[in-house]
Amino acid sequence: MGYKGVIIEESLGEISILEEIKILDTKVEQVTSNHKTPWLKQWTLHTVEVPEDKADELAEKISRSFDNAYPDWYADYKNDKYHFIIFKNKVFKIHRSNPEEYKAVVEHGLSLGIPDYQLDFSPYIKEWVR
Repeated sequence: MGYKGVIIEESLGEISILEEIKILDTKVEQVTSNHKTPWLKQWTLHTVEVPEDKADELAEKISRSFDNAYPDWYADYKNDKYHFIIFKNKVFKIHRSNPEEYKAVVEHGLSLGIPDYQLDFSPYIKEWVR
């Protein structure tokens, strides 16, 4: 089973990575103060599909593709069994049957300065409604 998730185009310094990933849908969101990205006017959210046999490789490539000037971004994709949460130079592969594994990921995101409400991939954090 493949993976589905979201990549925010503005998070990338190397957008060519998007050519390697199937984009299912794109939504543009106007930035508000809650986005914590005042240098941007919008977020372009790509819903993506990643084949199971390429998930690890693409996670590493995405990790190296984030904008160096702003390392406090993440992307994620998941299937029924695993959840990849990808930061600049760090990839977490969570077994979804063990929600405790999300705690280390949230700690890492917080250490980068990402607001907790934006780390809503974790089952312990309420979904960010915007």
